[in-house]
This record gives sequence, C-alpha cells and structure tokens, in this order.
Amino acid sequence: KLQVIDFAGQPSQEIEVDDAVFGIEPNEAVVHQTLLAQLAARRVGTANTKTRGQVAGSTRKIRRQKGLGMARQGSIRAPQHRGGGVVFGPSTRDYTQKLPKRMRRLAIRSVLSARAAEGRLTVVEDPSIETPSTKIITAMLQATGVGNSALIVTGASDRVLLKSARNIDGADTTSAATLNVADMLAHKTLVMTVDAVRQAEALWGGDRASGKPRPTLVGDASEGEA
Repeated sequence: KLQVIDFAGQPSQEIEVDDAVFGIEPNEAVVHQTLLAQLAARRVGTANTKTRGQVAGSTRKIRRQKGLGMARQGSIRAPQHRGGGVVFGPSTRDYTQKLPKRMRRLAIRSVLSARAAEGRLTVVEDPSIETPSTKIITAMLQATGVGNSALIVTGASDRVLLKSARNIDGADTTSAATLNVADMLAHKTLVMTVDAVRQAEALWGGDRASGKPRPTLVGDASEGEA
C-alpha cells in the first residue's frame, strides 16, 4: 500500500499497488545498463575529422627519398604536417545501443520499487489546476516535504502542469507513458499522481512484468507501448 497525500501535505487515503511494479527486488545491473543505453542514445555523434586521404593537398612526394640527409616524407597531407590529416580522430557515428524490451521494463520497475522502498516515492492526488500556477506546485512540493529536486509524473500529458513546474529549478514533469530510468535517477524524489500509478501498473505490471503478451479481451482497446 502507498499513502496518498493531498496538495496541502495531509494524508487523504491509501491505495493498493501492484507488487510486480512497486515491490520487486531492484536489479542494479539492468538499471545501470539501461541508463548507459539512454545516455548513449542522447549523443549526437556528429564529431568528425578528416584522415590524410580526405584532406585537400598535393599528392606529390615532398622530396626525393635519399641523398638529402633528412627524414623520408611522402605526402604533405601526412598527420605530422600542418593541415594534414588526423590520426584515429572521431568520425560521424550512431551511439545507439540496442536494449531488449524486457530489460527496459525491468529497469523501470526496479527504480520504482527502489524509490518506494527508500521512501522517495510520493503519491499525490490528481491535480485540478485550470490555469498555470507555479505558486501552487511550489507550495505542494514544500507541503509534502519533497523539495525542488523532484520528477512529477502524471497519468496523461498535462500541459498546464508542465507550464506550472517549468520555472521551478530542479523540478521536471513527465507522463507515465514516457517515464524512463535516466529522468528518475536524475531527481532525488519521484512524485506520482494516482492516475500515474495506475498507468504504470497497466504498462509494466501483470503479464507485462513477466514478458508475456496480455490476452486480448472482447471490447478491449489496444494498449500502446511505452
């Protein structure tokens, strides 16, 4: 069970959550590998240098091979000359690492379970903010004792909440469908709405936690992958 807190910092109710999402033994190795894969995918990979075969310059031999008492030189485009090519320099490449879907899901569930076990997961009531207000979100973070280093997770993408929290230094917002390991580990506390908790259970709990496909029920809408 997880305690739900209102925006005033007062306990309002308790909700039962899926142990397959919030109560597993965290797999640190999978979390580490997933984090490295995410950080690698963020690299642009546009750094590029030219080798001696790509730089502009003459192909004529600088001087004859023997008889002058000087070192042998074959090309003005060699790395030891100014304006020559670069030896073992970076080239344009893709740093993306392939990661199995089951590992990504296990990493997310591991971080969620670790945050819950450490007391760094706060569940708040679904916000009912009609207009952007940084003051309301700041007061909520202070009332719940979370602090500014928090990742606020909502069930669906909430643009009003995004505008309300974007001016708070250290606080970020995301939806349950786009929750990832790098964002969770970058903040000290995880703040989830009740709807976000249920969305996380639907995305990574039950049969999905074991890697088995969820059976299709009559009248059941197709569920998007995270």
